[in-house]
Amino acid sequence: MQTSTTLTDQRREYLQSDQEFDLLFPRSMQRFSARHWTPLNIARLASDYLTAVPGKKILDIGSGIGKFCLAGASYAPTCRFYGIEQRGYMIDYAQTAAESLGLLNVSFLQGNFAHLDFRDFDHFYFFNSFYEHLEEEGRIDKKITFSPDLYEQYVGQLRRLLNTMPVGTRIATYHSSHEEIPLNYRLVDTLESGNLNFWIKREG
Repeated sequence: MQTSTTLTDQRREYLQSDQEFDLLFPRSMQRFSARHWTPLNIARLASDYLTAVPGKKILDIGSGIGKFCLAGASYAPTCRFYGIEQRGYMIDYAQTAAESLGLLNVSFLQGNFAHLDFRDFDHFYFFNSFYEHLEEEGRIDKKITFSPDLYEQYVGQLRRLLNTMPVGTRIATYHSSHEEIPLNYRLVDTLESGNLNFWIKREG
């Protein structure tokens, strides 16, 4: 049985680099890392913004193999991270990685984000998981339905759900077109050559 000290040391080793972190997953998933999984430096910046207040619940919309949630949960142990992902096998990989890292503040849900009650969460992370519907070359697999119409539908659904959230809700977007951001969210900061953006819902 691993001690908490051993788990902490092991977690630190995996967080040293993206290459080390990718070893938590099968090679079939590692090859998608550069394109589809959040880099650790981005995960650190985004999670720092979203977890400025302890005890918050963070939802990753389209969490894939769970890299952002796993890294964020490691960086911010006083907050809880949730990932929603349609592909069941990716949920399995994410849960296995969470167990390997000894993380108790992260959970993964299989399904469509539109079926969630966003009011169960406080803040959100979005690494343009809808883009697969527009670019066939970058698709991970063919296990879900793709179409430009679904892209537009999902963008509209996400915008409406974010609009229901209270003032002060925070969003971190990475490589997003910002179509999903309601007009009553203010851009707080932009980093990484404009690819990483931080938002907060304002009054009115």
